[in-house]
Amino acid sequence: MEFKRDLCHTASHVLAMAVKNIYPLAKLGIGPAIDGGFYYDFEFATPIKELDLRKIESEMGRIIKLNLPVIRKEMTRAEASRILTKLKEPYKLELLNDIAKNEKISFYYIGEFGDLCAGPHLEEVGGIKEFKLTKITGAYWRGNEKNKMLTRIYGVAFDRQGLLMEYEKEQEEALKRDHNKLGRELGIFMTSEIVGQGLPLFMPNGAKLMEILTRFVEDEETKRGYLRTRTPSLAKSDLFKISGHWEHYKDGMFILGNEVLDEEVFALRPMTCPFQILCYKNDLHSYKELPIRYAETSPQFRKESSGEMHGIIRLRQFTISDAHIFLREDQVQQVFDECLDLTMFLLRILRLDKAITFRLSKWDPKNREKYIDDAKMWEKSQDAIRKVLLHNKLEFTEADGEAAFYGPKIDIQTKNVHGKEDTIITIQLDLALPKLFGLSYINDKGEKVMPYMVHRTSIGCYERTIAMLLEQTSGNLPLWLAPIQIIIMGVTNEQDDYCLEVKKLLTEKFRCEVDLRNEKLGLKIREAARKKIPIKIVVGAKEAASATVSVDGKEMSVDELVTKLEKQIHEEKS
Repeated sequence: MEFKRDLCHTASHVLAMAVKNIYPLAKLGIGPAIDGGFYYDFEFATPIKELDLRKIESEMGRIIKLNLPVIRKEMTRAEASRILTKLKEPYKLELLNDIAKNEKISFYYIGEFGDLCAGPHLEEVGGIKEFKLTKITGAYWRGNEKNKMLTRIYGVAFDRQGLLMEYEKEQEEALKRDHNKLGRELGIFMTSEIVGQGLPLFMPNGAKLMEILTRFVEDEETKRGYLRTRTPSLAKSDLFKISGHWEHYKDGMFILGNEVLDEEVFALRPMTCPFQILCYKNDLHSYKELPIRYAETSPQFRKESSGEMHGIIRLRQFTISDAHIFLREDQVQQVFDECLDLTMFLLRILRLDKAITFRLSKWDPKNREKYIDDAKMWEKSQDAIRKVLLHNKLEFTEADGEAAFYGPKIDIQTKNVHGKEDTIITIQLDLALPKLFGLSYINDKGEKVMPYMVHRTSIGCYERTIAMLLEQTSGNLPLWLAPIQIIIMGVTNEQDDYCLEVKKLLTEKFRCEVDLRNEKLGLKIREAARKKIPIKIVVGAKEAASATVSVDGKEMSVDELVTKLEKQIHEEKS
């Protein structure tokens, strides 16, 4: 369901007005419209609870019934500062100070309630016909965990009756497909408070799924000329100081040791690039060797804030299908085409290729401290990626401030069942790290030349991809990916020996289980369906006597079943 941004933005202001009416000491943060509705951040003098949302909704309903106009007022920076200072709104003052000098300062008023905002909004609050506050969470001010934790209230709003009920039905269906629910029900993963947030434990079914997917990706990469490396999960801070991670990404890393105490300081790796760069640098290379492609199934670690994590989509430890390609300048188009071809092949096999969009993620020249500061390098590399996207006739958007600190990238985006957009795959062009590490190759004139470098994931973060697979299939994974492909059930325990014999025949080629419990067949079938096991074999006295099996009510020999399933898997992977 799509939400109208001006409507939702207006609803966020009505929420802020209602909160200030009920809790006069609350401080206002930000309140934008988002893809899934709207939210507003507050600092409350006393923490509120989920139950308090109903009270706030009631006050919002009262305000909406008044059908007050929404009035925009432009003013000078000094006037805005005086108003916010008088209202004792420190977060709004901070936002005011960040507004560029050439930008207009505007407040939007609903009655006597005014809020610093650029808009847009409805002309009257009565345009909000239905709304609901959906949840309450914590959120660091401006997304920085060094700042104060505020209270974030989410909501949805609609411009006609009946849409709220439609939305709630959609949410019920989305919840059924939420990987966080399905993954636990199907024994893919679990979490534990004593282990920590963002650190899932993969159960046998999840470990098998990860293994199948990893082998498939690694085999395909090998076919396409990738050489495998295996590098450490941690390194001395010296390595990350050279790469720039220490300067630009230290807050997102897990640090071991203390420089102040003269201890040797290590960090868990947030990326694999510095390690594979050293693998490249270990030898002298000729232009004839390039491109050189190093790939690794790489565990990585990032200090994500607690509010950002959900299921296995965003984690503190995760596994990447990582690779780094060292190439000549004239090979940029070729290498990017190869990377896109591999990625699109894998997404097509996984049936995830229909739900993706492309984004050119660029640096933000207004926020240079976040990036390696070389404007010419950024313009050159961003232009090169733009040409690749245009050459491949891909529709894409451009986004400032979304690049890695060392270079721009192609981000392949998708949405989860709740409408939240995430990046699943990245392909990045890097002219910075080869320079920082002093990389070179010998060109056709015998001179040392710096190579270009491409960072890429072929299938992205395995955990996030598994989450998307579960949601897209509602847990009904294709036969080739299913952790348990076949379950064999006897009508009675008299068929136990034959069930075990059938399993022995099938286990060489398929992942099988046998249900020998002394339970009614109907119960066994229902439980197999709940576990979403694709092939359910039933064996009764007739099948045992004729050395056959029954699948979906059709009797066949074991050899016939093997042929059928092999054909199905071949078609699924084609």
